[in-house]
This record gives sequence, structure tokens and C-alpha cells, in this order.
Amino acid sequence: MNFQPSYKSKLTQAEEAIRLIRDGDTVVVPTAAAEPPRLLAALSEHRREFRDVKVSQILPIGRYGYFDPATAEHVRHVAYFFGPATRGGGQAGWIDYSASNFSEMPELIRRGLKPADVVFASASPMDGHGYFSLGLAADYTMAAISKARIVVLEVNPNVPFTNGHCLVHLSQVTALVENEAPVAEVGLPKIGAVQEAIGKYVADMIPDGSTLQIGYGGIPDAVVMQLTHKHDLGIHTEMLGDGILTLIESGAVTNRVKNVNRGKVLATFALGSRKLYDFMHRNPAVELHPSDITNDPWLAGQNHNLIAINATMQIDLAGQCGSETLGWTPVSGTGGQSDFVRAANRSEGGKAFIVLPSTARENTVSRIVPTLTPGAHVSTSKNDINYVVTEFGVAQLRGKTARQRAEALIGIAHPDFRSVLRDQAKRMNLL
Repeated sequence: MNFQPSYKSKLTQAEEAIRLIRDGDTVVVPTAAAEPPRLLAALSEHRREFRDVKVSQILPIGRYGYFDPATAEHVRHVAYFFGPATRGGGQAGWIDYSASNFSEMPELIRRGLKPADVVFASASPMDGHGYFSLGLAADYTMAAISKARIVVLEVNPNVPFTNGHCLVHLSQVTALVENEAPVAEVGLPKIGAVQEAIGKYVADMIPDGSTLQIGYGGIPDAVVMQLTHKHDLGIHTEMLGDGILTLIESGAVTNRVKNVNRGKVLATFALGSRKLYDFMHRNPAVELHPSDITNDPWLAGQNHNLIAINATMQIDLAGQCGSETLGWTPVSGTGGQSDFVRAANRSEGGKAFIVLPSTARENTVSRIVPTLTPGAHVSTSKNDINYVVTEFGVAQLRGKTARQRAEALIGIAHPDFRSVLRDQAKRMNLL
């Protein structure tokens, strides 16, 4: 069947496509590099012509004109997760925040608990069967497409055609906009001596045949760099980045012993270099699926030896992790940390690692604290915490008493703060 006539009939300019938005609509945009820059730039340019339009997204990459407190009554951002482009607005209060576990976001959209009137997304060019691939993010966007009144795809030849549950048929699309601009790229985070030391502790505890979930950041990537000598590793993760690509290229990843999607690298979005995106293109060993598949603790936990590696900013002596806010000040968001901690806990042989440097602000502040800073959001609970790793060692907390937890955490705190933490723990009747 020839789909080109239908394709051409839906092709328009970004300035025309944004006219499909109605006042009061919520526009859902996929994660990070999958955002459609031409559409968002057009919406930004004409934002004053709308009223009470919301744009909902995890981790924007571009700093678009609609990130503007003066025009928030016209077009306002609703963050599913804060990043550099939106953190300041969230802290100032003119960018909203909608919290939920990443694994639950598609179902919340399907149930109408998170609105999705319009979808703007980048996509690969159409194949001969009339399908586009949301080749950089399936996340919550596939659910939004199933609910939305309007679906506009920004077709870009630089978006990989990735396999998985990330395909959208031309018949589902309201309008098409073309763009040939390069897709946003993000390099590997800087890895210093502290990150390398933490990475070694974790890497030494990962056996051959493990399935990995790797969060974003210097410490998770420091772990990855020390796993290249391992064998038969698998990938079942949230974000696919260049650190994982390095591991795949080393031969350590085969996906041969995974219990779920054996033989496949599984992720819900990708954020990395052009090399990563080229690797994903038409690669039968890589699949993107919505986050209610990748992040579902029951499904992910069916993999034996599931290893979850995620970072936090602060942890208290009970084992509560504050990974989203500093006190009440927002920094990031819920994401999938607790999803994968729970998945690893239920996995046979699984291990959930929470990693953090022992100090902040040039060694003047301990990240291990008696209690979280007032107002802090608890990302991983004391009931779910398992391994905590700093550059000074590993504390295994799951199943331990409050006294044992306090002792273990003080033992991996920076030496300059251990006596103070011990005194505080005594005042709290923990020691």
C-alpha cells in the first residue's frame, strides 16, 4: 500500500500544527532527546496567543522560550521530573510538578489522572508499512498517544528507527512536521576519584550473568566502566546511555541469561551520543518499551541477579533516601529509583545499590545525616533500602535493626563526620 499521499496530506509547518492546541489543553512531550524542538520553538514564539496551556514532560533538553514566568498564564510547564532547564522555575514556583513513579505514569495517563490532550513528539521517518518509530523514548508517550485528541510527530531522519512497543502508525497521526536538525546529545558524566572508588565497591559485588539497571550520573557510569571484564551481562534499564554502549562494545553484555526479553537490550528512553543513536537504528537486539513495562517491579524482578544502581543526595540513619529535593527545594523528581529498588529486592540474587559521595560542598557537609533535611521527599524508603555505598565502603541495611543500620551508615560516612554522627545517634537512642 502506498502511504505517501496520506503522509503528504498531513504534512504541515510547525506554526500551523500548534494551532491544533486549544486553550486549557495539556501537551505531552517525551523524555529528553525525544522532544520535538521545531514544534516547541513555534509554541514558544506564539505562546502569548494561548491561555492556560500546559506542557508536561520528563527532563527537557532545550531551554525553550515558554520557560518564562512572565507568560506562565499562557503556556506553563508541568514537570514530571526536573532538569537543568526547569529546575530554577520549579524552585521559584512558576513551573509545576506532577509526581509519580515512572512505572505508573502510562496507566495514570490512560485513566485520565494525568491529562494528555495533545502529543508533540520526535519520530523517525515512516517505513514502507506506514509506521514511525518513537526511537528515542517510548516512556509515557505511547499511552498519551492512545488518549490524545491530537498527535503531531516531528519527523527527523536523525531519530533512529528503534524496535519495540514504540511504533506509531500514520493513521494515528493528526499532523506531521519535518525537521533535519541534529538530535540533542549528552556525553558521559565526569568521573573523579570518589566516583571511581564507589564504582569499584559496586562492581566487585556484581557477578557474571547479572542483569543491569543503570541510572544516570558519574557514579553509575563509574560502575559500568569497571564491568568490561564481566561475562553474559544483560540490560533491563530505564535509560540507555553511552556508558551501557561501552559495556556492550566490550563484549560483556550478551543478554543470553536474562529471564525477561532474553537476547534484547531493554530500555524506555535513550540519551547519549550520535554513536549511541546510530547503534540503536534498526538494531534487532535493542527494544524501547513504555515505562510500565521496563520499570514494572514485578516484571523487571523476574530477571535473576537484577542489579539496580541509583544515586541519591542524602540518606538518614534509618536508611531513608532523599533523591529528589534538598529540604523542600526541588532538584530532580521521582523517576524510576524506587521502581528498580523494589524490582531488585524481589529478584532472585538481586541487589539494589544506592550510591552517593560521603560529603558535599567540598567536604563541608555530610550526605549521611541523622534525619533528612526537613521537607525532603523520601525517594527510597527505609523498608526498601538494601546496599548503600560511599567511597568509604558498603553498608548492607536490608533486614537490619535501627541500631545496626546506624552503625553501618556511620561506618561509611566521611571520617570527619563520624564522631558527630555517633553523638547524634546516641541522642536519638539509636546507639
